[in-house]
Amino acid sequence: MLNQALIFTDLDGTLLDHHSYSFAPSIPTLDKLRNSQIPIIPNTSKTFAELEQIRQEIGLNGPFIVENGAAVYIPIEYFATQPQGTIEHNGYWVKEFTQPRSEWVALLDKAKKTFIGEFEHFTSMTVNQISAVTGLSVHQANLANTREYGEPVLWLSSQASKALFIDALKELGAHPLQGGRFLHVSGDCNKGQALLWLKEQYVQQRELPAISIALGDGQNDIAMLEAANIAVRILSPVNPPPILNKQKYVYTSKEYGPKGWATCLQDIIYNQENSLKVQR
Repeated sequence: MLNQALIFTDLDGTLLDHHSYSFAPSIPTLDKLRNSQIPIIPNTSKTFAELEQIRQEIGLNGPFIVENGAAVYIPIEYFATQPQGTIEHNGYWVKEFTQPRSEWVALLDKAKKTFIGEFEHFTSMTVNQISAVTGLSVHQANLANTREYGEPVLWLSSQASKALFIDALKELGAHPLQGGRFLHVSGDCNKGQALLWLKEQYVQQRELPAISIALGDGQNDIAMLEAANIAVRILSPVNPPPILNKQKYVYTSKEYGPKGWATCLQDIIYNQENSLKVQR
């Protein structure tokens, strides 16, 4: 039943406009979903600190997934019992899937000896530089830099050299993942793994045959889209839609960002006669 759905959503370029970071076109649908008591779960490359602010602005108070699946945050007492394998931190039960940021920064410092001047990363950039590259305010850039589990890399050189760089990082034990603007360097974690873990908590704790709907626009959303029962690819003004292996229950929006997000969810959940059509 789609009234028992779990919505896992990317933020930048999906629920938030790629350029303005506005979610205004999605507000009527967000309100409708909340009234239907359908959980909306951010699954994003953003940090815990960013999510704390964004969730308040959007009006979300449930679980969320940060830094490309590095950790799941569940408000304490959201479920009846604390999920196994979680720790308590800042009022949340936290399930961690990878090592801390410091490990990946140290790895990048090693890579700098070979790829001299070919990349920058958040730890080596000023807040003003992060702001200029991302379009975020200085305050928002500060929040973006409070990473716990990974490090965003800004590539400055050729694509050929980037491929060699990625191979070198993999040799050193990292799992680089391309996002909308940055190459994210972290461990063996992804949005799909985190989605499946959190979905299982809903099934166990609330005894729901939960259907997962995932929405995303970038390469770092592929694992999430593949793991979900229903995948929604949101059109991006800067990147082609992610290519998926799955064939069934795959939607592609006709509109960009939050407008496409809202239209697709309206069709899938509330116009159910159309919800199983596949658009590629």
